[in-house]
Amino acid sequence: MQWHQLLNPSRLGGKPPKAEPGRSPFNSDHDKIIFSGAFRRLARKTQVHPMAQNDHVHNRLTHSLEVGCVGRSLGILAGLKLAEINQLPDAVCAADLGDIVQATCLAHDIGNPPFGHTGEEAIKSWFMNAGNHLLQNMREEEAHDLIHFEGNAQGFRVLTSVENHINKGGMRLTYATLAASIKYPWTSLPAAEGQRPRVHKFGVFSSELETFHEVAEATGLLSKSGDNWYCRHPLAHLMEAADDFCYGILDLEDGLEMEILGWDEFFEIIEPVIPAPSMSEMEADIRRLKSTRRKLPLIRGKVIETYIEAASDAFLKHQQQYLDGDDTPLIELCPPHIRDSIKAAKSIARQQIYNHARKVELEIGAYNVIATLLDVMCHSVIEWVHDRDNMSFRSQRVLDLIGEHSFDTRIGSGEDHGKPAGSSQDYLALRRVVDFLSGMTDNYAIYLAKQFNGMAI
Repeated sequence: MQWHQLLNPSRLGGKPPKAEPGRSPFNSDHDKIIFSGAFRRLARKTQVHPMAQNDHVHNRLTHSLEVGCVGRSLGILAGLKLAEINQLPDAVCAADLGDIVQATCLAHDIGNPPFGHTGEEAIKSWFMNAGNHLLQNMREEEAHDLIHFEGNAQGFRVLTSVENHINKGGMRLTYATLAASIKYPWTSLPAAEGQRPRVHKFGVFSSELETFHEVAEATGLLSKSGDNWYCRHPLAHLMEAADDFCYGILDLEDGLEMEILGWDEFFEIIEPVIPAPSMSEMEADIRRLKSTRRKLPLIRGKVIETYIEAASDAFLKHQQQYLDGDDTPLIELCPPHIRDSIKAAKSIARQQIYNHARKVELEIGAYNVIATLLDVMCHSVIEWVHDRDNMSFRSQRVLDLIGEHSFDTRIGSGEDHGKPAGSSQDYLALRRVVDFLSGMTDNYAIYLAKQFNGMAI
């Protein structure tokens, strides 16, 4: 792969970038994401702890903003180091890489449904069980998109189809940003069959397959030995590393805030990452301060700075293998003390923070909320597809709620082809239901499930 093509500033659909003084096309991508409704709703979506009562605990919006900050710094630093060895095209500066990585970081969770990963599992469970009979008229790939629902693939759909220009390019971002945003550049069926690097993880639904190929070809992503499979854009590794770094320290901070973890447990993981001179400067202040909230800012910056420096060095050292299509996660190429601290942080988060009693209680309830919403909406839209002249008043009101204008225009037109070729009308209809559900906040999903059950105040 070549950097000049990987950093393609043209927009989806082959549109040339707009010339704006003081604002690059990649700045524009950043702004489009920030000002989107899908991004704004992350403020009331679960990061780790559903419906957290403590305002200091992260939600999806604060997490995404923090990952964006880390990603911007990591992208700029990597860009500066590439520029020093004359690896960047003449028309590109280090800040452009920072803008691209920041935009992808801001969007990395934009497709996540309410209740975070539990919401993903609840959607999968419903289509695998109660709603499985609705998948009978679909191609196998389409059915797998629903029974293996993936927030990453939904995020690509939000960026390219759902938000702003619905079914007409979405946010119309640059090819570079779209390509770098695809963490798992393959489709659902081969992933479910264990033929891809991550089982059940994928980044593209059948409905966006043509767009996926357009983005991959425009940026020169290398095709892998399998259908609809490309190597990652090199900057996707920086986005993933920024997310891992924030998980590594900020999930533990939430554990401290909620008194699930103690300071000593937290500090044991973080201390090996802090450079010795910095540790010497901070030790007295850390001992003096009684409040955990006061201690955290003293060390957070030093830890993240160390992570960024290590990752940018690793990226520079291994950039050629990334350009050749290697998909080794950047964290695995960092020095052992960096890699081990991230793994230790994730391990303690899984063992203690993710199993907190209140989190578990709300996650169990989330299954009922998701099931209620899908049961009502999916059956209504299937009735609309197959018998709209005789559909019930209730189903018509569901269509009014979702917005009949927002469905793919091929539904009911007699067409059963297009983008992608052979898409079933049932699939296109249910795809829109999942768009509507995935865009909900935790609060609205709970409210609407109560409304559907006649239990709302």
